[in-house]
Amino acid sequence: MFDIIKDFLIKKGLESSLAEVLSVLSLIILSLIIGFALYFIAKRIILKFFAVIAKKSKTKWDDAVVNNKVFNRLALIIPALVLNWFAPSFPSGREWIRRITYSFIIFCVVLAFDKFLNAVNDIYRKYEISKTRPIKGYLQIIKIFVYIVACVIIISVLMDRSPLILLGGIGAATAVLLLIFQNSILGFVAGIQLTENDMVRIGDWIEMPSRNADGDVIDITLHTVKVKNWDKTITTIPTHALISESFKNWRGMSETGGRRIKRCVYIDMTSIRFCNDEMLERFKKIRYIEDYINGKIDEISEYNKALGVDDNSSVVNGRHLTNIGTFRAYVTAYLKNHPKIHKELISMVRQLAPADKGIPVEIYCFTSTTAWVDYESIQSDVFDHILAVVPEFDLRIYQGPSGHDLSDAVTAIQNKKDFG
Repeated sequence: MFDIIKDFLIKKGLESSLAEVLSVLSLIILSLIIGFALYFIAKRIILKFFAVIAKKSKTKWDDAVVNNKVFNRLALIIPALVLNWFAPSFPSGREWIRRITYSFIIFCVVLAFDKFLNAVNDIYRKYEISKTRPIKGYLQIIKIFVYIVACVIIISVLMDRSPLILLGGIGAATAVLLLIFQNSILGFVAGIQLTENDMVRIGDWIEMPSRNADGDVIDITLHTVKVKNWDKTITTIPTHALISESFKNWRGMSETGGRRIKRCVYIDMTSIRFCNDEMLERFKKIRYIEDYINGKIDEISEYNKALGVDDNSSVVNGRHLTNIGTFRAYVTAYLKNHPKIHKELISMVRQLAPADKGIPVEIYCFTSTTAWVDYESIQSDVFDHILAVVPEFDLRIYQGPSGHDLSDAVTAIQNKKDFG
């Protein structure tokens, strides 16, 4: 074809050198026009036809392949094939055109294979096992290997040398490659450990203060683990950091079905006292501890009689109920009867060591839901009630003096001086 165009131009009166240049340009333009015309037909007609068939089919594999545009990458081969077909028409650049087109075809095949692996991952993520055994990191290892092999083959094609020669050179440069792909190797090993030990799954709530991460895991890849924090920001953590550093996984809480409440109320120590008859009669009217009070009164009375202690003697002698002990009994019964406190998990009310803020009474229990908003609502309701009933037991909540309290005290002293 080159000779036909060249002879035609020479007959039209052009010089041989100019006719040769114009013949080459004409062939290039013709090959590009034919190549991109066929590419346009394939992309606009054939690929759309495949997309319609995939949408109507019941299987999901073809949908994933179409959505990831695997065939779009393969369609890029068409212009290269056309140019390669025209290669014999170029007398001087025939060999290089074939080398370049072969290299481009290899590159397009690798791109299509990359997209196909993405389709495989999309299909796999629709199965429940993908949350415990993600394969994205392994697919990325395959991609890296395929790209390395493709680069070797492309270079060997362009240099017209055997790929084995280049592979031998790569073997000698293994140490350099290990340094270059250090993060990939670390990520690959870490990914295996995370998967085999079931340390992290997609959807887990993890907390890693050292990386400012506190939220749900949304993606696990070869190099990174993405965490969507509760403030909607995204934290990216190196995969190997989850092996070398500590983090908290809240999956156990979610699987148990209950979330822990562990909070203290501080009781003013000066408000603690033994219960007198008036207090006991008042406490008997409280439904949750009515049986507790009657049982304790009988138990203590029998105990004191066995020791020969007179009820009218000093309260130091024998056993007596205290208002703080009765308060703990009430809170324990209240939690057991609360409809939103988990009945199968531990629930207790305990007194901790006295501190400068008073005596801490710790409420330790679990809600029957793990939903964050519901949990906070239940916790708030529980402590609203506890703080409100504290005065009913003649106790006081410790609260440090505020500026308003000091101002009132100064005002009271000043008024006393003025009217004293």
